[in-house]
Amino acid sequence: MAALQLEKQRGRYAALAIAAVVIVVGIPLWWKTTETYRAWLPFSEISELDSLQLQLSVDIEVVFSRGTLTPEQQKKFPLSHVNEKEHQVDAKTGLRYKYETRYRTATIMEEDALNQPTAAEADLSLHMLSESSCGSVVVYVIPESSTLLPEDVKVYVGQRRTALLRSPPFKTSWNLKEVLSNLDVEVEQVVSTMSFGHQDIVAALSNRVRMTKVTKESMADSMRAIKSSPGYEITFSLLNPDPKSHSLHWDIEGAVQSYIQPLLNKLAPIANFSVDSQILYYAVLGVNPRFDNSVSAYTLSADSLSHVINPVEARLGSNAASSNPVLNFLLYVPDAHHSPLFIRDHSKRKVPSNAFHSPRWGGIMVYNVNEMYGPEAERPVDININMAKVMGVFLAQLRLMLGVQHTHPPTGFVLQSPGSAGLADWELDRLLWSRSVENIATASTTITSLAQLLDQIGNIVINDNIAQQVSSAVTSLQSAVAELEAGNLAFALQYSREAILASERAFFDPSLLHLLYFPDDQKFAIYIPLFLPMCVPIVLSLLKIVSEAKKRRADKQAKSD
Repeated sequence: MAALQLEKQRGRYAALAIAAVVIVVGIPLWWKTTETYRAWLPFSEISELDSLQLQLSVDIEVVFSRGTLTPEQQKKFPLSHVNEKEHQVDAKTGLRYKYETRYRTATIMEEDALNQPTAAEADLSLHMLSESSCGSVVVYVIPESSTLLPEDVKVYVGQRRTALLRSPPFKTSWNLKEVLSNLDVEVEQVVSTMSFGHQDIVAALSNRVRMTKVTKESMADSMRAIKSSPGYEITFSLLNPDPKSHSLHWDIEGAVQSYIQPLLNKLAPIANFSVDSQILYYAVLGVNPRFDNSVSAYTLSADSLSHVINPVEARLGSNAASSNPVLNFLLYVPDAHHSPLFIRDHSKRKVPSNAFHSPRWGGIMVYNVNEMYGPEAERPVDININMAKVMGVFLAQLRLMLGVQHTHPPTGFVLQSPGSAGLADWELDRLLWSRSVENIATASTTITSLAQLLDQIGNIVINDNIAQQVSSAVTSLQSAVAELEAGNLAFALQYSREAILASERAFFDPSLLHLLYFPDDQKFAIYIPLFLPMCVPIVLSLLKIVSEAKKRRADKQAKSD
């Protein structure tokens, strides 16, 4: 009897020991070895980015030339003035524009530059004296009687960051404050032309705000321009559907160097560009042009243009080694049986450039060659393409695709052509403002979306690489916002590019998907066959021990009674 009791006692101790080992060692060890690794993320800083308040600071310098102010007024220079405007776009996005204006009189060298015979020469001379910083605006106020500008022109905007403003009529009795107040409206128009516009900035925030906040024109510009990217592939293609009739020759390398490369050099701070070209034979349009007896030519209507791209795009090929967006520019030479070929707009009028563009894709130009040879010419006819005419069209389309917005200046403004550079300095600044804000908006949206996803789904692994990319994106975003507030446009763009790259690398990291589709019911299906056979005997033994302990306690209580 004593041996039986001893055996039962040993069984109870063994069951308790096994249960203790499972609870104290087994369960913590299993929990630790099967937990999802989640590196630390700066959730508090990311939550601050969800409410984005941007300040854009512009440095403005107003320079008065000789004959615009009285000697008494000139004695009070130099001086400065700060003007701020606030716009609440939505509940989580706000904009503040800070305009810091400095007033001074022109130096002797600047007076000499303003004595040039033409405004273009004066603009170049002023640029040679000193180069304005990126994002700034310099306004030179010239006398009302100056012959530098034509009589019907009150503002001349040059290729750089300077503008010539004809002085409005001032009363001699006015003090300096009244003079500057009367001039502020003119200066504000110049700044809105050469720097950013509110609607352009709101359009750049399209990833964060509803498009109802944007005007139709700004929305159209935003939808036409290709999205911000660290690099772009530009492809020029010559389509020759009838090589038996036409032997086409185009100096695409020289044309790119003369017309396209200067523009790409100016846009180097925004993105990296690579350019290639190709010739496609027997490539035809996806629609059949209709013959118009009134003009004795074939025509393509505006409604049929949307059907042209897909069949042609299948022949273009793609660069599998690059993930950058591709901009396609196609030069189509109609075959002899469909020449001449003209494009008509929605009003049934002939398009002067004989070209059209597709938003975020590229452009197509139709180049007729039927007038270059007679019916008795020997086939194939050697034809040299006028690249100046072609590149003029492609350059205008490329500017639109890259987001160089068309400026509508007020009455009395003259904007100098950018010339061979393809882009004026102030146009580049407008693009940099938009791209910086767009990058900040996109990166902040991406990083906050990722943080919400990781917070809601605990199964997702957060490795150290993702944590590093997220921290880098947050740091770059904070730096971009700070540089934008300080008016350092070039640095703001650089940090915003780093932010968008880091945020997208983190968001699209393949390791985030490892345990994303591993729900709880699958866990139970795996762990129950493993733990149930082991846990049932242990639980039953514990229940039996508890039952026996209760029975012994009851027996002792009965004996004591």
